[in-house]
Amino acid sequence: MSVQTEPPLKPSFWLSVKAVVWSFVGLRSRQAFEQETHRINPLHVVLVGLMGVFVFVGGLIALVNWTVQ
Repeated sequence: MSVQTEPPLKPSFWLSVKAVVWSFVGLRSRQAFEQETHRINPLHVVLVGLMGVFVFVGGLIALVNWTVQ
């Protein structure tokens, strides 16, 4: 009996984006988290997280400026 295992999938930037977006929203299943932790690059997560923070803060600033005027 030979058991074939799937080759490990290479880290994906878009998978990191998806993981960060779900983390911002706060909805994430434990099973999805465990599956994706082996497939995401920590550097991608940091970069996407910083970009998300800048976009979020920029959006809040734009919203405040729009409502004040």
